[in-house]
Amino acid sequence: MSKLKVTPKFKTEAEEKAFWEEHDSTDYVDWKQAQSVLMPNLKPSTKTISLRLPEGLLDSIKIEANKLDVPYQSLIKIWLADDVKQSSNAG
Repeated sequence: MSKLKVTPKFKTEAEEKAFWEEHDSTDYVDWKQAQSVLMPNLKPSTKTISLRLPEGLLDSIKIEANKLDVPYQSLIKIWLADDVKQSSNAG
């Protein structure tokens, strides 16, 4: 195998992301030496969105969330995730 290139130092995560979008990691990493690791505390990235809902629907969601003692935004995420999972299993 040829000599691996030195991975540059990055100032920001965005700079690193841009670099890896343009470069092949096999030029920098010997993947045959890689080992699996567990990262139990790793949280998925989230993105804030704006969602317009009719006031009556939002009120109903808040009532359901209150019954379950969960924040209404968390309940919306649970419902969305369940629906996507069901849809992907149905297809």
